[in-house]
Amino acid sequence: MNWQRRFVPPLWMFVFLLILILSCAWLNLSLGSVKMSQREMLELLFTRDSTSSHGFILWNIRMPRLLASVLGGAYLAVSGLLLQIFFRNPIVGPFILGISSGATLVVSVIMLTSISLGFTYLAPYLTTLSALTGAYLTMAIVLIIASRVKDPITLLIIGLMMGYLCHGVTSILMAFAEQERIKGFVLWQLGSFAGFKWTEIKILSSVGGTLLLGTYLLSKPLNGLMLGEAYASSMGINIRLLRFFIILFSCALSGMVTAGAGPVAFVGLAIPHMGRLLFSTSDNKILIPGVIILGGAVTSICDLIARMAFSPVEIPISAITAFFGAPVVIFLIMRRRMAI
Repeated sequence: MNWQRRFVPPLWMFVFLLILILSCAWLNLSLGSVKMSQREMLELLFTRDSTSSHGFILWNIRMPRLLASVLGGAYLAVSGLLLQIFFRNPIVGPFILGISSGATLVVSVIMLTSISLGFTYLAPYLTTLSALTGAYLTMAIVLIIASRVKDPITLLIIGLMMGYLCHGVTSILMAFAEQERIKGFVLWQLGSFAGFKWTEIKILSSVGGTLLLGTYLLSKPLNGLMLGEAYASSMGINIRLLRFFIILFSCALSGMVTAGAGPVAFVGLAIPHMGRLLFSTSDNKILIPGVIILGGAVTSICDLIARMAFSPVEIPISAITAFFGAPVVIFLIMRRRMAI
């Protein structure tokens, strides 16, 4: 009986979330400037025909974008969950350690200067590669610092300072850049899941899937860490190694999303809290798969709104996620103040 009380509610919630994400996927595939009937779309899905005009749109434009938004939302949600556990702070997101700022800095060097002329053979993927380089260089610096700093608050402050430093250099580059270059850079900064190719989706799913599996395998140590480092050590958990993996997985997941879609705000901050409210638990064995599905569903909804709200003009996804995430943050702050 106790087993049923503990596990049946999460099971029903997982069923609900799966139905939600499948519904979001259907809407993302069926809605757009080019109209398709339900029957035609089903035929294209089952036959996998991409030779016709509608088939090309479905399989080479809408489907990669859908998968990118679902995977991106899942990765940011898990990244945010890991950092909130690490810092024991509910108002922490995946870009707090300067990962987004590092990616933005390297992209600004490519987009706002003439250095890109020396990499014309990489032109189709230059922005993605530069963002990935910046994100992982910042991650490497954070990992080196984390190995020497034991206090999470000190690491948090260092991450914030790195973010400010990268932002300062980016601002200087913008001051001297041409107007057309600035426009393209600003649009990238606002974030979008448009333009993803199947090659990028395969990399995103394979590497990210491995990181998600590694995160789930850390569920028990993460539960121990939530009860305090002293308790976790008494359970035989290697705190130093666990902290290393938390930062590695969090930075890697958020860095991949930033590289492909640009900075996407609030998803990693708000989704973990929504997961805790929906499942009424802090058990990471339930929360990690829960926020994966919830993050994918919410981000795909936000991407659909960004694409369809003022069609044919597309709104940057960070504008939509800000309207979604900011009220959640305000609610959490007010809730904490009332509890004091």
